[in-house]
Amino acid sequence: MIIKLNKNDSKVVHSNETYDVIDNDTLNNLIVSKTILHSKQKTSGHNHKGQEEVYIFIGGSGFMQLDDEKFIVKAGDIVLIEDGVYHRVFNESNFDLQFICVFNGGRNH
Repeated sequence: MIIKLNKNDSKVVHSNETYDVIDNDTLNNLIVSKTILHSKQKTSGHNHKGQEEVYIFIGGSGFMQLDDEKFIVKAGDIVLIEDGVYHRVFNESNFDLQFICVFNGGRNH
């Protein structure tokens, strides 16, 4: 099955001046989500007890924070987020930063 992660084959979870978040919950155990983080914005930092995540950056560049570590991310980078690790994404550029997020279970954030 091929999906485009747009409003036609998935569900818009958030759409505001900070970001657009689009989820596809077709699979039984995984959620596949696309985030478009707008220019000069940042995600709200959070962690998940009992949930791992994978972020796949597909466009733009920015910074990722995992607990106390902050590092540059760009298209092509993959970040593994372990259970319970605090994480946040920062887009300090003039362009959108896009990434795919894959996580197990339901959305609890």
